[in-house]
Amino acid sequence: MSMPKVLVLSVSAGAGHVRAAEALCAYAKTHPASVEAVHLDVMDFVPASFKALYAEFYIKLVARQPALWSYLYQKTDSASPRSFGERLRRAVERLNCRALITEIERHRADAIICTHFLPAELLSRERRLGNIHTPVWVQVTDFDLHRMWVVPGMQGYFAANDEVAWRMTNRGVSSASVHIGGIPVMPAFSEPLDRAACAAQCGLDPARMTLLMMSGGEGLGALDALAERLLNMDGDFQLIALAGRNEAMRAALRKLCAFHPARLHVSGFTPNVERLMACSDLVITKPGGLTTSECLAMKLPMIVTSPIPGQEERNADYLLEHGVALKAVDAVALEYRVRALLDDPARLDAMRERIAPLSRPYAARFVLDTVCDALGNPDTKVAA
Repeated sequence: MSMPKVLVLSVSAGAGHVRAAEALCAYAKTHPASVEAVHLDVMDFVPASFKALYAEFYIKLVARQPALWSYLYQKTDSASPRSFGERLRRAVERLNCRALITEIERHRADAIICTHFLPAELLSRERRLGNIHTPVWVQVTDFDLHRMWVVPGMQGYFAANDEVAWRMTNRGVSSASVHIGGIPVMPAFSEPLDRAACAAQCGLDPARMTLLMMSGGEGLGALDALAERLLNMDGDFQLIALAGRNEAMRAALRKLCAFHPARLHVSGFTPNVERLMACSDLVITKPGGLTTSECLAMKLPMIVTSPIPGQEERNADYLLEHGVALKAVDAVALEYRVRALLDDPARLDAMRERIAPLSRPYAARFVLDTVCDALGNPDTKVAA
């Protein structure tokens, strides 16, 4: 067929769903089928009040009331889709997403890929009513499955691993409709990067043990306090601290540089985090699905910290079960884990070697290949 057009729908409730969508669009630019991919964030097409409730409230809830979020996560996972509460939730979503449906119809795409369950739920109803005939696919962005990801009438699903696929079939999805390909990450994470060259660009010593700290997390404390604790340890290592867009934290970290000029390297938001990863031996991070997939793609062992109850806790469990990460429940545990790995390099090497079967740097390409193949085979059956 001629150049297919794919619409990729995400929701900016947390960064992972958006980053997965961006990865799919980035791979589309070099796809052999010359795929035209357009990314829409659902939150750009809803009223401000709904966005504040759906996205901003979620972020505040997981940060300030994690126990309440854990309860809601479990409650919604076990709730019947036909219950009054679930039907009311979907009705509220439909009322606030009419502009999105109009925008989707305007694009006249050949296929739609959802990296969040909200647009999948909306499109499931539109397909059932015969208003939209475009095939819709769902990409799960964690290493576990919440019930909301399983939506009737989808063309197919993309699972991060075998267990997610198994859980889908146990929730009634046809096994033929589930494709195991990982979680999409940007092409840069699949490219070979020279450690020495990246270190030179970043002002790092390529020969030294390097730790990359990507977030502090409320459970462990502020990033500057954690960095100071680690830098007060003995050991010949350097620490990269990513402050993101938090300028106050970046300034606090820079003050620490005066006391540790050759060991602490501070960075704000960077679109080239893969270059910092290429210089690193260990990553300290929250266990988001996208962040940990990027680490796996770069063959980097992890210490995971402060997981959000629900999806991130289950991501952490997956990484721990496969021996590619350790978990630090507080600042004391973080220092202990780092000391243990510095004292036993063979243990760190073993963690790195176990990453290979889990690493899926070309997940985005797999998704696009599967979608394009299905477009060329119109007899492909729709999932239950």
